[in-house]
Amino acid sequence: MSAPAVPTVPISRALLMNGLLAFVAGYVDVVGFVALAGLFTAHVTGNFVLIGAELAAQSTAGVIGKLLALPMFVIAVAATRLTVLALERDGRSALRPLIVAELVFLALFMALGLAARPIVSADAPMAVIAGLLGVAAMAIQNAKGRLILANHAPTTIMTGNTTQVVIDIVDLLRSDTVDRDAVRARLVRMAPALAIFAGGALLGALGYAAASFWCLLVPIAALAVLVVTTPAPAGGS
Repeated sequence: MSAPAVPTVPISRALLMNGLLAFVAGYVDVVGFVALAGLFTAHVTGNFVLIGAELAAQSTAGVIGKLLALPMFVIAVAATRLTVLALERDGRSALRPLIVAELVFLALFMALGLAARPIVSADAPMAVIAGLLGVAAMAIQNAKGRLILANHAPTTIMTGNTTQVVIDIVDLLRSDTVDRDAVRARLVRMAPALAIFAGGALLGALGYAAASFWCLLVPIAALAVLVVTTPAPAGGS
């Protein structure tokens, strides 16, 4: 059996991939939040904070989707891990198949969201299913970042990126003992992802206000660009 095929990603393509994935995560997370009573699809553990806040306010709006988000996230991450292992056993890269899978789940999120309109209650079955499909898409992206793109900046949860960017800026300004080239290289990886995530979040909010779930065509198109520009997996022996 041949070794797993891990593509060497040129720096220009790596930055493009990271930027597009960060944009997708910010955009989709905000669409889920605005459309489905505060459901986080990417920052999935944030749903527990909102559940606590809603119960404290004696509100149950969207609680079902938030409660089911973590189990769906876990299932999707586990399925992604098993997919990567299966492809790697055949000596194939899992990157492009996982981008395709994320695109499919995001398209299903859009389709079910459109079918659920008008969303009077985020706990309606169609709305809940739509939200869980969005969670599955973002779970694939989260897992992909850990399993295949570990050398890239995280693209879904920005708290760690923000912390590291601030630390690196302080070190560059005040410290003579740090490896300045390494710090600058890390900033080049992390700062753009942080800024693009924020831009994606803003555009996601504006897009949903203008076009409802049709606005998800924008991140779907971004993923389609990645599918086209990512080499197809080679066959194993």
